[in-house]
Amino acid sequence: MALKQNFELMAHYNQWMNDKLYNAAASLDEAALREDVGAFFISLLGTLNHILVAEILWLKRFRQHPANYTSLDPVLELPQPAALDRLLYSEFDQLRIARSKMDGIIVAFCEQAGDADFEHCFAYTNRKGEPFRKTFGFLVHHFFNHQTHHRGQATTLLSQRGIDIGVTDLAVFAPDQA
Repeated sequence: MALKQNFELMAHYNQWMNDKLYNAAASLDEAALREDVGAFFISLLGTLNHILVAEILWLKRFRQHPANYTSLDPVLELPQPAALDRLLYSEFDQLRIARSKMDGIIVAFCEQAGDADFEHCFAYTNRKGEPFRKTFGFLVHHFFNHQTHHRGQATTLLSQRGIDIGVTDLAVFAPDQA
């Protein structure tokens, strides 16, 4: 499978999983969403915000790729998150709207990118000011892996409250071959 095809699949899987996750989380009241449950980002709301914060940081970097991904222009209009644990949205409904918009941007980015783009040696600076040079495709893999990691934490937090979001396997989501 070509990287472009893989990343398009991941973008759509990401969107599908976020829909499932947010539908399940919507059954909780605001107090339960904010409750300190000992998670790395304190609460379910904190965890969901962190995923969005990281996406903003990475997609702002990705916009600097020489391929000129205009699909990422809306991300440039978003404020730069001050910290990885920043609560961008303290209200779940606002976060859910932002999540849906971001998922559309991610799908558009993966549709715009070409296989050759992923071979590019991409230079960027992390939040600490440290410079890195990595293969762009590796960074896009990391981008999706990070989302999956924290969605796993979020589904655990929901499961601890007796909320089952159902099947989460990529293998179930991936299209069948003829």
